[in-house]
Amino acid sequence: MYDLIISDIDGCLSPEDSSPLNVEKLSRIADHNRLAFANNDRPKLTLCTGRPIPFAEGLCRLLQNSGIPCVAENGVWLYDPSCNGYLMDPSITDQQLEMVHEAELFSLKNYRQEGLTLQPGKSASVTLYHPDPAVLQRIAPQLQDEFDRNGFEFRVSLTLFYINCDLPQITKASGIDRLLERTGVDASRTAGIGDTSSDLAIADRVQTFGCPANAIESVKAVADYVSQHEQIDGVLDFMNYLMEQ
Repeated sequence: MYDLIISDIDGCLSPEDSSPLNVEKLSRIADHNRLAFANNDRPKLTLCTGRPIPFAEGLCRLLQNSGIPCVAENGVWLYDPSCNGYLMDPSITDQQLEMVHEAELFSLKNYRQEGLTLQPGKSASVTLYHPDPAVLQRIAPQLQDEFDRNGFEFRVSLTLFYINCDLPQITKASGIDRLLERTGVDASRTAGIGDTSSDLAIADRVQTFGCPANAIESVKAVADYVSQHEQIDGVLDFMNYLMEQ
């Protein structure tokens, strides 16, 4: 019934904080993918994440994804393991790349004293980190106002430990559109899983959407399947649910 499962990383396959990856459970997904590519008898799992492309590529390899692109940096990049290709969304202009650099400098200058740091490795977005979610919740609306005032065209959103500032035309949905176009997979044969507001874009593109128990309420509200298990246990539970359909 499904050709592809599109999974978020933070809060799904791994914790958003610096806790170790659960290698044993990731290996179960890798075994699933190995059989999927060898026998073509089950949906292949790929990634759709806000993480920088090197992180997504590394996890893609760990999960034995040998031929399906993954989406990184909230839609900025596709990494295609079939050709080792790094594909930036062609709609991103030189002027926007210059704006990203200016916004990084602006963010550091104005919020470094608040303890915020830049997540390294981003190419066409700005992501700010702080260990206290309350600080991020206070600063995010201020940052959107400052960007608007300075002519920086970004969409500002929150996860637990990060403020993501993305170009207006770039979302996880635009990344999935490029993924499906590149692979020829029909959207009606896809499933997806996520846990935060940016993953609503995954829900908008797939046939069946699930979430782990730790998902925010707005994500649970649109999910076709809400697992009783958190994070990677929720992903494995959702995969079992799909295999039983």
